Amino acid sequence: MARPKKDRFVCCVPEAYYFKPRGIPLCRLMEVSLSLDELEALRLADQEKLYHGQAALRMKVSRATFGRILREGRRKVASTIIQGNALRIEIPKKKKGK
Repeated sequence: MARPKKDRFVCCVPEAYYFKPRGIPLCRLMEVSLSLDELEALRLADQEKLYHGQAALRMKVSRATFGRILREGRRKVASTIIQGNALRIEIPKKKKGK
C-alpha cells in the first residue's frame, strides 16, 4: 500500500493558472498539468535562487523529495514550451470545513 502524501508548504497561489501559445485555439492544444508543489519548487530554486536544502526546509520536505519535485516541474515546463502545448497549474479545491 502506498504511503499517504504529506502536506507541503506552498507560499502562495498564482493569479494566472493557464498559459498557452498565442494565436492557437486552446481546443487544438495538448494540455500539461503542473502541480502547485512543482510550481513552488520552481519558484524557490529558480526565482529565489535557493539551494535545494534550503528550499526543501521551506516546503517541509526532504532534500531528495524537493529534487524530484523540481526535476519533474522543470521537465514539464521545458517540454510544454518546446512542443508548444498549454500549461495548466493545478489549484487544489478547498476542503469544506477548513
